[in-house]
Amino acid sequence: MENLIDIKSLFPEEIKEILVREGIEGYRAGQIFSWLYKGADSFEEMTNLSKELRARLGALFYIEKMRGAERLSSRLDETKKYLFTLSDGEYVESVLLSYKHGYSVCLSTQVGCKMGCAFCASTKAGFSRHLKPSEILNQMDWITRDRKKEDPDFRISHVVLMGIGEPLDNYENVIRFLRLVNRKEGFGIGFRNVSLSTCGLVDRIYDLAKEDMPITLSISLHASNDATRSALMPVNRKYPLPQLMQAAKDYTKITGRRISFEYTLIAGVNDSAQNAKELAMLMKGWLNHVNLIPVNPTRETDFRPGSKKNLQEWIRILEKEGVRATLRRTLGADISAACGQLRREKLAE
Repeated sequence: MENLIDIKSLFPEEIKEILVREGIEGYRAGQIFSWLYKGADSFEEMTNLSKELRARLGALFYIEKMRGAERLSSRLDETKKYLFTLSDGEYVESVLLSYKHGYSVCLSTQVGCKMGCAFCASTKAGFSRHLKPSEILNQMDWITRDRKKEDPDFRISHVVLMGIGEPLDNYENVIRFLRLVNRKEGFGIGFRNVSLSTCGLVDRIYDLAKEDMPITLSISLHASNDATRSALMPVNRKYPLPQLMQAAKDYTKITGRRISFEYTLIAGVNDSAQNAKELAMLMKGWLNHVNLIPVNPTRETDFRPGSKKNLQEWIRILEKEGVRATLRRTLGADISAACGQLRREKLAE
């Protein structure tokens, strides 16, 4: 496949350009694109194309495929977790979440992660490579086809890039994925129904602000001061809090979009009343929202969540300062729904 083109990572216009260059009717690009988003894994499935054309397509392109998948279903709620085996044998994870507004899917953007956050399972098994746009799309495609077996009307309404990997570290591929998933001929997911989570790559936050995509940007903050954040998140040593917060404020000015800040509360590490007051000062007076998340215990760390009383005290302190804050609902706790755990277990096998 070295000389073949990854067709599922292309826009219809790009497919058309290649076809025309090869002397093939340009209108075929629309038919091919439609087949790809109906889940076609081979050109042979594209039955409204001639055998000759299908053979020619096979000599120009390849269709990226999953090698397989395992599905875990929560007994506590409707959450489903998928461990995908990619074409090269690597593993990534996705999570399907059910809400009142519809189904959200949390997708991976890299095989592993370079960022080294102390509380995150995704980074423990190391970084292997970036995912191609087609490999991110395939996570959605597989989940959609799997669920349609039981519910023919199933449709993903929201996309969250908060699985394995740092999306902004795979910038070009992620932006291409977002524009592909937005196409009405494909999944047709509106940009306002997309959330992207970053640990705080400041230069890429400014790049994202210029893309003219009204997505929701989530920043994984997890600390209220530089000393704690640098200990938990190595990225803070390159982009300290003052620089990150300025980028966040500039992003809201450029896009008009509210930023969501994720704050994982770890007992005895970043969850004191003083931490809450420090966080309130960072958030006060501009367009943002804070999601408080009790830390997910993993075998690799001794981090533990604080008490419910402490969580409520945090919300009280933030709201007193006029900062909007909510406690994120935990879903799929019985199936290791926090991304990275299943991949690490599989690699250990």
